Amino acid sequence: MTADPDPGAVGERIEALLEASAVGGPVARERAEELVRLVVDLYGAGLERVLDLAHEAGALDDALLAALAGDELVSSLLLVHGLHPYGVEDRVQRALDDVRPYLGSHGGDVRLLGVTDDGVVQLELLGSCDGCASSAVTLELAVQDAVLAAAPEVVRIEVQDKAPAAAGVIPVEALTARLRPADQAGGVRWTAAARVDDLAVGGLTRATVDGAELLLCRLLSGVYAYRDACASCGASLADAGLQRAPATPGSAVLTCHGCGAHFDVRRAGADLEQQGRHLDPVPLLERDGVVEVAIRAPALA
Repeated sequence: MTADPDPGAVGERIEALLEASAVGGPVARERAEELVRLVVDLYGAGLERVLDLAHEAGALDDALLAALAGDELVSSLLLVHGLHPYGVEDRVQRALDDVRPYLGSHGGDVRLLGVTDDGVVQLELLGSCDGCASSAVTLELAVQDAVLAAAPEVVRIEVQDKAPAAAGVIPVEALTARLRPADQAGGVRWTAAARVDDLAVGGLTRATVDGAELLLCRLLSGVYAYRDACASCGASLADAGLQRAPATPGSAVLTCHGCGAHFDVRRAGADLEQQGRHLDPVPLLERDGVVEVAIRAPALA
């Protein structure tokens, strides 16, 4: 059985082929575009008819609609043909709900205020990053990746900041810029790091992703990823101890065997002894049972 095609990669390939056809002149380009348009319209009409038949048979219930909308490939086709069962605001809200537990682990949250007719998503900023500057990047990537994947027609994200000006507040700028291409200086790329089922609950797993040494920690509340380096002594945390903090349900504390420093896994890796010091968290999303991380590419000199 062949793997499902990546909608984004297929779209880029189609665009590349159309550009290549332009070598034959404007007529060749127009014919290639018409061919693509006719094929897309044909499959769109067929997909719409399938939905109509399912509806007429009484099979198109809420459960089936949710399954269709939850499948990445089918959802992308429904969006292309204007057949998606959920409106853009509903899709954005669902996307935010999916990443909200992860945002909360970094002390932040966002609330959807609305989506304008011209495709602008308006969010209200809530919470803080607990003094961790790199958590702002994590929130930026998690929120934008989720929103743009669910609603590619969104043109930009605007954030209304109502939080008081204080140290650790998530900066508005962290959520407003679009994701940079992976090949751009300072850009990012989402890469699979591990399958969730392969990570033991309450355990630590070391992984190398795009040349970066990472430490993955799976708790009942989710999976967390950090650069594999103690914020105090710089040593690897691969053999660090992991235990629950006394009288704190659901907590998880990493203890560096090299220097004895303690870090709160669920609160952006905050050092429990020295305020303002953190492990380096890595942006992470769980999709279809796979843990994906975003490694920021080094800036070009």
